[in-house]
Amino acid sequence: MTFRTVFYIMIITFTFSSCTSNPEDTIEFIEGYWEIKEVKKDNKLIKEYSTSPMVDYFKVNTDLTGFRKKVSPTLNGTFTVNQDKAPLTLKVENDSLNIYYNHNNIITKETIIRATKKELVITNSQGFSYIYKPYKSINIDKQKTP
Repeated sequence: MTFRTVFYIMIITFTFSSCTSNPEDTIEFIEGYWEIKEVKKDNKLIKEYSTSPMVDYFKVNTDLTGFRKKVSPTLNGTFTVNQDKAPLTLKVENDSLNIYYNHNNIITKETIIRATKKELVITNSQGFSYIYKPYKSINIDKQKTP
């Protein structure tokens, strides 16, 4: 093999290996408040949300356990929280990051397709994809009138 051939093989190998993502790298982006943006099935838009009265809060611990909770934002920037939460465990399996929920002794599985600062995409076993955006609070402070 010539130097040029080896060089090209190295470049191609590096290019393809750098394109594959490690599912563990997305874990840091999951925790937080996420607002549903849209739901798709088979790459077809099922529902689009301009606003949502509920926000999903994900808590992820260092041991990859945590919970998912629905919260309702208020106009003063806080949340109304109920006591219902779904315990979860994150697991990397077959190059995917999966979420296992144990809610009322019923275990369900979802797969994280993408998790970044700007988007969270989760699919379930029925083929639905849930696309979230980070929740940005609306804080309407009462202004003093003169």
